[in-house]
Amino acid sequence: MFILKRQDVEISGIQHPKTGQQIPILNYQGQTFRLISVFNAKQAEEARAFWRDLTDNRGKACVLLEEPDRFSVWGKIRVEQLNDEASGGGVEAAPCYTQASILLLQEVYYSIEDLLGNRQASAFQKEIAKVFQQWKFPQADSENAVNELLDLDPLEGDRVPPWQEHHLNTLLQELHRLGKEYFGNSNFVERVIEALQDMPDSERTQFIEWLNQSPLGKLWATA
Repeated sequence: MFILKRQDVEISGIQHPKTGQQIPILNYQGQTFRLISVFNAKQAEEARAFWRDLTDNRGKACVLLEEPDRFSVWGKIRVEQLNDEASGGGVEAAPCYTQASILLLQEVYYSIEDLLGNRQASAFQKEIAKVFQQWKFPQADSENAVNELLDLDPLEGDRVPPWQEHHLNTLLQELHRLGKEYFGNSNFVERVIEALQDMPDSERTQFIEWLNQSPLGKLWATA
């Protein structure tokens, strides 16, 4: 649909009554959009490719918002859908999506530690903590919280944080970018994706199908 500037739009939020989380909302000429994914200032090309794939190839009604320090992609949504979500439905990502994303995060971290050493692993940990803080990931806003994420077993019970799909999109984009920086190429993906074998088959398949519905599937080569 459109490429917009910050002065073109109004951004607000609806608070989830149970979690207190803010659902980011963009308003443009009487139309309402929900945040799908965020990119940093250096990822202009990736942001435009993500937006074009959703609009041209998948028929989604989306806008790309260009700001000096970031790019973000927003999908059109009806006001009644927002009211339903504010009443408690459909806000958090499916738990298995979050579980899988944390497994990938942990595997990248431990691969860096195994192959590049503790110093590089520590640097990676600090960089991923900045991502969590910048994009306001629930239950990941401190170094201690990040330590706990790297140590927990995401497949145990209901210990995963209440992240939304736009959090997962952002995490997986940033995780791939950092992996390429640390390893020098994308070959790490094949090793890291094996961590998903720990998941039940049905949940792993569900996550991969979700991933392949966006350009993230191309990054993580899950097809």
